[in-house]
Amino acid sequence: MYKSLFFLLTITTLFYSEAISQNLYLNIIGETDLETSVLDSISYKKSHIDLNGITDELDSIQKKLYQTGYIENKLKDLKKENDSTYLGLFHLKNLYKEIDIYYKEEIINKSILKQISNSVNEDYFVLPFNNIETSLYYINSKISDLGFPFSELKLENITIKNKTSLEASLVLKEIIQKRSVDKIIVKGYEKFPKSYLKHYLKLKKGILFNLSEIKNKNEALKELKFANQIKDPEALFTKDSTILYLYVEKSKSNNFDGFLGFGTNETTNKIDFNGYLNLNLNNNLNSGESFQLIYKSDENEQKTFNANLNLPYLFNSPIGAEVGLQIFKKDSSFTTVNQIAKLFYQINPQASIHFGLNSTNSNNLLDEENAQPEIQDYNSNMYNVKFTFSKLQNNVLFNRNLLLALELGNGKRSYLNTSENQTQFFIDAFKIFNLNNKNSAYIRINSSGLFSNNYLENELFRFGGINSIRGFEENSLTASLYALANTEYRYQLSSSLYIHSIIDFSYLENDLTNQREKLYGFGFGFGLLTKAGLLKFNYANGKSENQKFQFSNSKIHLSLTAIF
Repeated sequence: MYKSLFFLLTITTLFYSEAISQNLYLNIIGETDLETSVLDSISYKKSHIDLNGITDELDSIQKKLYQTGYIENKLKDLKKENDSTYLGLFHLKNLYKEIDIYYKEEIINKSILKQISNSVNEDYFVLPFNNIETSLYYINSKISDLGFPFSELKLENITIKNKTSLEASLVLKEIIQKRSVDKIIVKGYEKFPKSYLKHYLKLKKGILFNLSEIKNKNEALKELKFANQIKDPEALFTKDSTILYLYVEKSKSNNFDGFLGFGTNETTNKIDFNGYLNLNLNNNLNSGESFQLIYKSDENEQKTFNANLNLPYLFNSPIGAEVGLQIFKKDSSFTTVNQIAKLFYQINPQASIHFGLNSTNSNNLLDEENAQPEIQDYNSNMYNVKFTFSKLQNNVLFNRNLLLALELGNGKRSYLNTSENQTQFFIDAFKIFNLNNKNSAYIRINSSGLFSNNYLENELFRFGGINSIRGFEENSLTASLYALANTEYRYQLSSSLYIHSIIDFSYLENDLTNQREKLYGFGFGFGLLTKAGLLKFNYANGKSENQKFQFSNSKIHLSLTAIF
């Protein structure tokens, strides 16, 4: 008996639960077929749990009708058709398609109104009815950008002009004294360089408070290597002051780059090794400074030493300084020492212009027995102007999307009691074309030229290797003029691994030996992001235009870039 009673209670509970959870349905119609068709075009929820859901949905429908232009619409009736269905009857009345809004020039400038309206007159402008809300929000944001963050607009004296138009007056609800920034506080990276606030972000005490512009300026942090934005800026308003808060974190920007290269020596048929070191230190003194050290030793008994120090915003001014020392030694033939001093101005976060002096001194190391007439002691002073533009991207493997560096120099070179005018140019540019999340194309153009009446062996450009045309020995090519193109098709297998092709081309002219030559490099490589850094492997074979392909000319290069 107890089992039968329990079974009966269970069945009753299930049927009762089903009954109280039965959905209710809503249909809406208009007083005419035209009104019904308008209502049918409005998306609304038809199925509801209870009657409260239906009444809430009817309120939502009315708001949509107001925004569309049926501001006189009314819910005439809501009746129950059967146990689960309700019918709502609306009367829409007139559709107002536009509104004439009267304004005063002291409230809003006509140029701003022309951005939201196609019809702006001396004392009123016309808006489509469905654009009223967004347009008023836009106008209010522009007033806020003028230093009135608490301004509030509203429409008053709304009247009917005719069957399709309304009239209203635009009123500024409250006018408060203009706000300017009284204090800037950096959170997260309290030692963020103050000179970068003033000159790089162009944020300083006393500027007009414009939150939109401040956010745009703060986006420039994406172009900095040593700092990142944590979140959007915020402001604290008190009765008589405005405090701006920036949220920044210091990021790892130092990097160590090195590679080991090896290939077969054509003379001895033995494997030769060469090495390369590139150390970059950034913002270790919290002043935005950078220091670069390059040391290179290759199989041709050539040694290169470069040191460069960059000091932005000297003495909190918009001017920065750059000094450098470059030493090159060619076996026992000659040494060349190049000293660089430049001043630069940061035009914007991505572009800068440099002016400076390049002083070069080269010494012939050969004795009289092995003397070569094309190698001489010489001195030169070259005045340079340089323009750089760069753009970063959000990719750990390829963090820079674009680079453009142009440099022109003019000066004099002296040797053997003679002086001669010379002109130089340097171009280095690359761009990554992101085809999709996994596929991209990399194209780099690099070129240098020296224009002179005569040339010396120890003043020619030297290139070749992993950082120029791949498949050739480091600095094995000499030229008075050269141009090269590096291309890679990259496929990103994961966020930490990619493979790529290598197709390089170069053209060189050596006016000292009357040489004209075209060179090619073909191969493949990969990059792997490890805990130690970015490991790169390149296999490339280099050949001249009339030379046959030989595996013995292939070069393998390994490099590791560690960020710390």
